[in-house]
Amino acid sequence: MIEIINVPENVVAFRATGDVTAHDYKTVIAPAIDQLVSKINKINFLFLIDTNIENFTATAWLEDIFIGIKNFTKWNRAAIVTDSENAISFTNAFSHIAPGEFRGFKKESFDEALQWVQGN
Repeated sequence: MIEIINVPENVVAFRATGDVTAHDYKTVIAPAIDQLVSKINKINFLFLIDTNIENFTATAWLEDIFIGIKNFTKWNRAAIVTDSENAISFTNAFSHIAPGEFRGFKKESFDEALQWVQGN
């Protein structure tokens, strides 16, 4: 399940818990990203992964890729907050090949991640 986290209006933020499906991406993440892009023409994104990576379905990952490609030139800052070292490493490496800045944070650094993604 993905839920929206209340953050300043120049950011979209989400929390993943339990099982995460493509439906979550289509009904929660995609509309919020589309709305942010229509407002500020860029994406500042925070994703708190509060579940095991294995709880994401294959179709959820495909939807994640689709959203990323659809908005490829709009990414400004993306913070992935998780205790998965693999996810943090992947996020940090992704920053070298994609437009925008991508950074992984540990859950204990959530506030730092939010400040960073806001541009503060």
